[in-house]
Amino acid sequence: MKIVDLHDPTRVNRIPNESVILFSTEDFVQDSFIVSKVELRLYVEKIDPKLGAYSLITSFVETDKGSIEMIYDEGFRGEKPLSRTAQFLTSNLGISGLILRSIISLREKIK
Repeated sequence: MKIVDLHDPTRVNRIPNESVILFSTEDFVQDSFIVSKVELRLYVEKIDPKLGAYSLITSFVETDKGSIEMIYDEGFRGEKPLSRTAQFLTSNLGISGLILRSIISLREKIK
């Protein structure tokens, strides 16, 4: 089961401009979900001549019970928004919070 938890799922109905895998394993268990992959995806939605690219950054978490893609951040984020976001998450223990938030949402959608 693949869940896209966005108000307008068509925003991610294409291949992302960039992606980065933050976590990939087969033996990480969180609340009875086996988490196999955590990925950030960047979708450039428009480019403003003054402000630059409007970025939609989503998190994608894949588990044994399904996957979920959710908005992580969006806006005019300047240069290299995906790598800066990934660095922030990995240096501030944000991956565990991202996984937990995704598991909670996935569990609610499965019910």
